Amino acid sequence: MTLSPEPVVVRRGSDDPTAPVVVLLHGRGADEASIIGLADHLPAGPSYVAVRAPIAEGGGYAWFANRGIGRPVATSLAQTMGWFRAWLDAEHPDGAAGGPVVLVGFSGGAAFAGGLLLAHPGRFAGAAILHGTLPFDAGVPVAPGRLAGVPVFVALGDADLVIPRELLDATWAYLTGDAGSVTTTWRDAGGHGMSEGAVAALGEWLTHL
Repeated sequence: MTLSPEPVVVRRGSDDPTAPVVVLLHGRGADEASIIGLADHLPAGPSYVAVRAPIAEGGGYAWFANRGIGRPVATSLAQTMGWFRAWLDAEHPDGAAGGPVVLVGFSGGAAFAGGLLLAHPGRFAGAAILHGTLPFDAGVPVAPGRLAGVPVFVALGDADLVIPRELLDATWAYLTGDAGSVTTTWRDAGGHGMSEGAVAALGEWLTHL
């Protein structure tokens, strides 16, 4: 599997190096341009960075090879998480004077954000899992208490027919139970897409981090 040599990114919001950094992670088969517009509906203050996934797929890009929708190949996920962490640690070193880093992932980007958070929960100030699943059975820890005290936002639509229902339900159950995270939830009757209510709730969550 060949990965892009380095991420392609687009930016919105603050250029203050001490501002919080919100990393936007797009869905499978999309790109950074498909998600950066979300920043226009989120609070002013953070620096928003949309990152292109490293694996070319069709007309877009993917965060990992999968073995079915919402089910990453463990070796692929480990490789792409390492690629992402190399970029992040170079641009926003852990423990440096810069602002905290928050992950916001949609669909396939949600699984990737979840993998990053589960692998290194102390690295991130929080994560939003939007209309996606955590990467269960993909080599990252999902033990009880793994995300103890970590702020998490999770949104799903009851009519989502893209992500398998058992994975959506398992993600919801884990993040509102065994994970130990400080979880804010949004659930509506919609499908596989962010409603106005979900975007507003996400913005409110970001405001209070």
